[in-house]
Amino acid sequence: MIPVMEFRQFSEQQPAFRVLKPWWDVFTDYLSVVMLMIGVFGCTLQVMQDKIICLPQRISSSENTSQAELKSLLHLQTNISAAPKEMRGLKTNLDIQQYSFINQMCYEKALHWYAKYFPYLVLIHTLVFMVCSNFWFKFPGSSSKIEHFVSMLGKCFDSPWTTRALSEVSGENPEDKEHRNSSSDIALSPGEGRLEKTQSLRSIPEKLVVDKPSASVLDKKEGEQAKALFEKVKKFRLHVEEGDILYLMYVRQTVFKVFKFLLIIAYNSSLVNKVRNRVRCEVQIQDMTGYKEFECNHTMAHLFSKLSYCYLCLVAVYGLTCLYTLYWLFYRSLKEYSFEYVRQETGINDIPDVKNDFAFMLHMIDQYDPLYSKRFAVFLSEVSENKLKQLNLNHEWTAEKLRQRVQTNANNRLELQLFMLPGLPDTVFELTELQSLKLEIINNVTIPASISQLEDLQELSLYQCSLKLHTSATSFLKENLKVLRVKFDENRELPNWMYGLRNLEELYLVGSFSTDASKNIVLESLREMKCLKTLSLKSNLTKIPQSIVDVSSHLQRLYLHNDGTKLVMLNNLKKMTNLIELELVRCDLERIPHAIFSLTNLQELDLKENNIRSIEEIISFQHLRKLTCLKLWYNGIMYIPEHIKKLGSLERLYFSHNKIEILPSHLFLCNKLRYLDLSNNDIRFIPPEIGVLQSLQYFSVTCNKIENLPDELFFCKKLKTLKLGKNSLSILSPKISYLALLTYLELKGNHFELLPQELGYCRALKRSGLIVEETLFETLPSDVRDQMKAE
Repeated sequence: MIPVMEFRQFSEQQPAFRVLKPWWDVFTDYLSVVMLMIGVFGCTLQVMQDKIICLPQRISSSENTSQAELKSLLHLQTNISAAPKEMRGLKTNLDIQQYSFINQMCYEKALHWYAKYFPYLVLIHTLVFMVCSNFWFKFPGSSSKIEHFVSMLGKCFDSPWTTRALSEVSGENPEDKEHRNSSSDIALSPGEGRLEKTQSLRSIPEKLVVDKPSASVLDKKEGEQAKALFEKVKKFRLHVEEGDILYLMYVRQTVFKVFKFLLIIAYNSSLVNKVRNRVRCEVQIQDMTGYKEFECNHTMAHLFSKLSYCYLCLVAVYGLTCLYTLYWLFYRSLKEYSFEYVRQETGINDIPDVKNDFAFMLHMIDQYDPLYSKRFAVFLSEVSENKLKQLNLNHEWTAEKLRQRVQTNANNRLELQLFMLPGLPDTVFELTELQSLKLEIINNVTIPASISQLEDLQELSLYQCSLKLHTSATSFLKENLKVLRVKFDENRELPNWMYGLRNLEELYLVGSFSTDASKNIVLESLREMKCLKTLSLKSNLTKIPQSIVDVSSHLQRLYLHNDGTKLVMLNNLKKMTNLIELELVRCDLERIPHAIFSLTNLQELDLKENNIRSIEEIISFQHLRKLTCLKLWYNGIMYIPEHIKKLGSLERLYFSHNKIEILPSHLFLCNKLRYLDLSNNDIRFIPPEIGVLQSLQYFSVTCNKIENLPDELFFCKKLKTLKLGKNSLSILSPKISYLALLTYLELKGNHFELLPQELGYCRALKRSGLIVEETLFETLPSDVRDQMKAE
């Protein structure tokens, strides 16, 4: 007997794959099992029992008696009612081996092939049906997709941590959710309905952002698993929607089964009557047995006939089921799947419709249980994913953890800096002491109404962040925000709501604009910033936007940092009469713009990294009576005109990184100078008039070609920083002792052989402030060295 379990491998698939087997596949599987049992039963009978029994047939008698005499004898014997006698058949004089030979020959020659091989045909056809029904589960191109899909589907539906995550996403009480788990559905809170018009977390209403379920409901591990599942579903969707191999495989195997059904019905219907009990057999074996005609009985003909009719009925039902499957495949649009009913029930309107193989598998899932696709749909929602990320974020970044990251920034404000987070934790708004919030490279940032809890918030920095404001949050920032810093990569990331910040005092924008995009700065919307005093633009502007001129009446500081793009048409600067600080950095300027000379209130001017070679216009600075700081560094200036003496109000002067060779003595008539930087030039000589600068505190001539220092330099007794490094000096005057306030002295990179012991009189100078080679430092007396090393 052949066990049916031996054939299980032909149709075996993972138990989880049952969700992709609709009712008709399950039904045909059971039909296949019954047909398989018929085939196995028939094959077993063929093996275990005699197949055919034959007897020789006599046509004429060549013996002693004629046919008539034989009949009379038989009739006489039947009528004799005398004493009982032993009944005997006709003598054939054949032995058992001859009978076996005759049976075998007649089975091969006389019996119809259908009657002989019927069980085997049933078995083969059934195995083909079973293999074909499950072929798409085994084919490498489709089985991997099915395996991944079923794995994700099971996690979305069955995993306890997924259920708990969804309960928090919907804003339900976790305890209430536990009582509803048996309903096998995704219950969403009434507030979830407010997501109907949302496309992402950027537009989540206030209620959904502010509500913060207890972090203990969803632990870190479960949150990370849910996050990974969202990512896996997203990648799987992108991969599966590219093709339709699953759909084609299923259609082809169904079409094949229909053709096979028609074939089986056709030939079985015509051959089933060939299964007969009595078979006449004529074989030329008379020389071996004495007979050539035989009458045979097919012992299993009656049973095979019944089994064949039963088999035909089963195949007919199987085929009709396959025809219905074909109708379902071609009548419905199975390459598209709409989650409209899920969107209506859950209120999550951003669940996308899917196509191709992804859609086909969901249609198959619906035939098993529509609840699977309903739960699975939640993991396709960007809103749901972002809300889950928000829960994980709140769990990871507690208020105490954030409070440990609060520091005091350069503006002496308590600042919290967050870098490359998946979102903005709601716990940030529990830090009521915050005065500055700095966000860097954070996408999908939503500022909820709860920002109003940060009553001391005055500064906001957004560096490459996508941000959306709640209406109440916008109102709060309009009233409270004083400083806004925005760094963007694309123009779309420049927030439009910033133009309505009427109490804003400082605005810093960093990013590149195209020619058309620069018009967004010229929207004349800066007019609403009535309190704006500081404006910084680090971009690629070719001209000063009109919107800057619109705020010129109250603008005090303007910083324009270009990327090397030439800035032209600077006449608008004349209108900014209230400017006290102006920076035009890397603007490809070749001369000092004349419009600057009209800024009578200007106190600081920075023209760093331009192409200025001549500064003859410097005489016009004499009209700027309040100018105290002039920065002409990182240019190509070759000489300083004598007109520099007219700038008597200068206190800080930057001429570093130019090509200056000679210092005019008139330079030192600016006797208010406290800071003078002449480093990185070609200067060889320092005029003795430098001694006039009695207010000088910082003097740098590093990276020049100076060979000697005038003694008058040491009459500048207020010097605290003196940088003489990388020159050609060989002697340091003992008069260095006059600089009692000196705290920083750079001598490294010269040709000194020893240091004067008078350095010991510079009591404020310590070893950390003396930049010199170690071997040269050792030339000082030991007491001087000890004095400097003592902190």
